[in-house]
Amino acid sequence: MTASVVLDERLRAEIQALEARALRRQRRVIAGSHGARINVEGRQCINFCANDYLGLAADPRVAEAAQRVLRDSGTGSGAAALVSGYNHEHRALEEALADFLGAEATLLFSSGWAANLGALRALVPPDAHLCADALNHASLIDGVRLTKAAYTRVAHADAAAFESAVGEAAGAAWMVTDGVFSMDGDHAPLSSLAAIGARQGAPLYVDDAHGFGVCGPGGRGSLAAAGLSHAEVPVYVATLGKALGASGAFVAGSRTLIDYLVQKARTWVFSTAPPPAMAAAARAALAILRAEPEHLQRLHANIAQFRRGAAERGIPLGPPEGEASDHAIQPLVIGDAARTMAASAALFERGYWVAGIRPPTVPEGTSRLRITLSAAHQPAEIQGLLDALHEVLMQQAVAA
Repeated sequence: MTASVVLDERLRAEIQALEARALRRQRRVIAGSHGARINVEGRQCINFCANDYLGLAADPRVAEAAQRVLRDSGTGSGAAALVSGYNHEHRALEEALADFLGAEATLLFSSGWAANLGALRALVPPDAHLCADALNHASLIDGVRLTKAAYTRVAHADAAAFESAVGEAAGAAWMVTDGVFSMDGDHAPLSSLAAIGARQGAPLYVDDAHGFGVCGPGGRGSLAAAGLSHAEVPVYVATLGKALGASGAFVAGSRTLIDYLVQKARTWVFSTAPPPAMAAAARAALAILRAEPEHLQRLHANIAQFRRGAAERGIPLGPPEGEASDHAIQPLVIGDAARTMAASAALFERGYWVAGIRPPTVPEGTSRLRITLSAAHQPAEIQGLLDALHEVLMQQAVAA
């Protein structure tokens, strides 16, 4: 047998093992825009599983900004930012983000994954000690591992456990956490963590992918919601592909921090800069967020409607332990992976796309429907989803 055949046989066996446990992942093809109303493999449905929290991914003004720059600057940057890839659109976006957040400077990356791997490896020396939340996003986990520093996995959102871990650290300690956790929609105790950092000299690194544009005054994120400044949280990361409906990510902090990352963040130094059109799209979306607070108002009204309707129907929201989220992320934990995917399929047949989330994305026994709300959802669509959820859950209960 050839090496290719041997490899394929091994991979096929692993795929079959995943299939047997209802854990095999499959892609679905989208036609048209990726907004609240979406065409999935020829079926029109309401999208309740995206991170398009403000409904800007399909906003024509954002697309028009990208189209204008496509005509002027083409489709790609052609090189890394330190070579010839740093377009004036990149600089304008970085300046707009810094102004919005009240940070001294920001640095644009191609993705949140690239930002976390690049920043963590650049900033954290191998002789340091990282104290990281147990439910951090995979990009943070991989970034932490890449540093080669000692690593303590801290009990989820437990400030006392963080303080203990920092106090017991053998080397210089860092704290690493999501601002809003992507699978449960709950918040990190940032005020407490910042206070620990101040007492013990441990820098706090926050990935606010799901908080930026959603939480805090004007959507300025989890730091603003907690009343914290960027001086108190030295490293702040967020993405542009969720609330802003565009693409890419950034790190915000002091000018010294950003200058250091320009020198040392390998995923930035050695990557082709993002397309200028995507920077223009993100900047247009940021301008809409700043000028039109009604998007955030609609989002929070939709979250309240969904939570109220779920309570009325006895639909259990929230993580296995803890309270239901006040965020756009609303988990409905079913537990069993096969039952979760059956519920997702039943909702899809009724015209609602709600993704089933299974291990390893979430711990064993906590497979769930990850329901996400958007400002673009209409009250009738939320009502329809609630009715469909209640019907599907009741049918599963009867079948059990």
